[in-house]
Amino acid sequence: MGSGFSKMKKQARLMQDQAREMEAVLRQKVVEGSAGGGLVRITLNGEIEILKVTIAPECTSDIDGLQDLIIAAHRDAIEKLRV
Repeated sequence: MGSGFSKMKKQARLMQDQAREMEAVLRQKVVEGSAGGGLVRITLNGEIEILKVTIAPECTSDIDGLQDLIIAAHRDAIEKLRV
């Protein structure tokens, strides 16, 4: 019975180490989401922090449309992080 418990502890440690490695890889990941055919682009890191926002000048005349494109680009980037 003691060896079974020891084996379970070893497996748990291995799983924790693998989870830490996956988190480290995810933190280093950088993705770009876009909307409006690339008129708005948002770059996120693996911690979902916005690193960069690029907005085409022609978008600035329609603030409501621009806001929608920013939200869509952000959602697109988040979806790419999940893959």
